[in-house]
Amino acid sequence: MAKGTLKGKKHNKQAVDFEEMERSIPFQELIFAKRKFLVPSIVLFFGLYLLFPILISYTNVLDKPAIGDISWTWIYALLLFVMTWVLATIYMKKAAGFDRMAEKVWKEEVHAEGRKAR
Repeated sequence: MAKGTLKGKKHNKQAVDFEEMERSIPFQELIFAKRKFLVPSIVLFFGLYLLFPILISYTNVLDKPAIGDISWTWIYALLLFVMTWVLATIYMKKAAGFDRMAEKVWKEEVHAEGRKAR
């Protein structure tokens, strides 16, 4: 079994079974929540990112003027930057929730290990 030792002022240097922690329901909920957000985000990012060179190389769709002399190619490229910043901002906000879930998993496991030690 994979056990680690907690060190620091707050911890009692007790061993934690990380495999048991991984099997716990709160940990599984954390992983599910992260995947639920990350998989669609990554698919969206790479899909739009890889679509750009395909559209500009093999079609004339983005060659048409959008605003004056600015073509749709420039607008698409700028929107890729916007999308990146928006996804990063959303992730930072979601990560705070993931951190709270991870802290809950950790506290429950340390509390459970403390009960087992008695």
